[in-house]
Amino acid sequence: QVQLVESGGGSVQAGESLRRSCAASRSNYAMAWFRQAPGKEREGVAAVNSWGTTYYADYVQGRFTTSKDHAKITLYLQMNSLKPEDTAMYYCAADVWVGSTALSPSEYAYWGQGTQVTVSS
Repeated sequence: QVQLVESGGGSVQAGESLRRSCAASRSNYAMAWFRQAPGKEREGVAAVNSWGTTYYADYVQGRFTTSKDHAKITLYLQMNSLKPEDTAMYYCAADVWVGSTALSPSEYAYWGQGTQVTVSS
């Protein structure tokens, strides 16, 4: 089992940036970012799977970057050029083994507490 502790997030204006962090209590887990807006299903944002391959959803490609610090067992999400439609609860997730379907919420058993990101126009 792994515990995930998230930090970062908050409220910004459109076009601004935010950085989120997710610290895991154990190493060698695939990790990912998801978000969920009110009334919508949870959707994948970015992920680093068990092979170390990085995936991005089309709607954040080119604006968001995820990276993993293996020494600190921490996943980061740099969010640039934020848009009002990026407003959602953002969650970190992890699992022992995740392959090519790394942006699917059903692949992950462990979840962080989530943090609200609000982007105003």
